[in-house]
Amino acid sequence: MFATNLRRLRQKRRFSQEELSRVASINRTYISKLENGTFYVGLELVEKLADALHVDPREFLIHSQKRK
Repeated sequence: MFATNLRRLRQKRRFSQEELSRVASINRTYISKLENGTFYVGLELVEKLADALHVDPREFLIHSQKRK
């Protein structure tokens, strides 16, 4: 769920992975692995990502509704 929401929120903000990595001060490769569900994310990184995307950290954990 985190990976899907991270990708959705990043794309909604129209950030590339590289741009998000720069704004959040997180390695781009790591962001890619988070979006692919390869790595788990710690609370410190959740906060950095939420700040960079201007969202509440809970947004990463909300089950998104299916589009009709």
